[in-house]
Amino acid sequence: MGVLDEDAFAKLLREEPDLAVTMLVEMGSATDERLRAAARALARRMMLDVARRGVARGRGIGRLRRLPARHGGELDLDASLPALLEARAAGRPPHLDDLIARDWARPELALCLVIDASGSMTGARLAAAALTAAACAWRAPAEHAIVSFARRADVLRPLCSVRPPGAVVDTILALRGHGVTALATALRTAREQLAPSRAARKAVVLLSDCRATDDEDPVPAARACPELLILAPGDDHDEAAHLASRAGARWLPLTGAAGAPAALAALLDGTTGRDHP
Repeated sequence: MGVLDEDAFAKLLREEPDLAVTMLVEMGSATDERLRAAARALARRMMLDVARRGVARGRGIGRLRRLPARHGGELDLDASLPALLEARAAGRPPHLDDLIARDWARPELALCLVIDASGSMTGARLAAAALTAAACAWRAPAEHAIVSFARRADVLRPLCSVRPPGAVVDTILALRGHGVTALATALRTAREQLAPSRAARKAVVLLSDCRATDDEDPVPAARACPELLILAPGDDHDEAAHLASRAGARWLPLTGAAGAPAALAALLDGTTGRDHP
């Protein structure tokens, strides 16, 4: 009792990754306190590690760049020193075009993950949600938000936050499904989270079967998203395909929880389209 064999788990993860991640999430609710704590600690590490393997190139980090001082930024004294010395020797002020400044380029990518928590949050669904959140953290570390929703939308992580990915994974693994599926409300919340971003690309990632059960049509809210990507359950994706077709979104069915990071990468990198079968 209270013992988790990490070597045995690592072997299972290599051989049957979907079973392994689902089992680990379910062990996080064990009645044995020591086993529950060990499972949750391992889940945090494992989710981040598995998600990192599914991350492709092009992470959304702002980069420090050099530009003419007339465009703003902080003066780069080292790079501007020759122009400053030349101007001093000539007894004139330096020209702005000769001075170099430094500024942060805008991030390449900002993401908002929207997690449908309106139904039964089983081990597999929780694992897929946590892995997708961890993949978003690796893919867009500077700007990524996490929203869960049922009747209302709750922001688990604002767009620009110092909250570490491991803490977000903990929160997601504690979600319990309930209530109405207010899909339009969730998509509007995601768009509001992305609105302040200066990123070159902004995308909403919706993890849901897309079966809205309130009285509001989600299509207008879906079309208003800067870009919508949908990850749907592999055995229940008809509504997701329909919403994607009407909203001009791209989508993929998830065949297993462990494949969520790779599916997210495929959607972001454009290796699948809205006409996915």
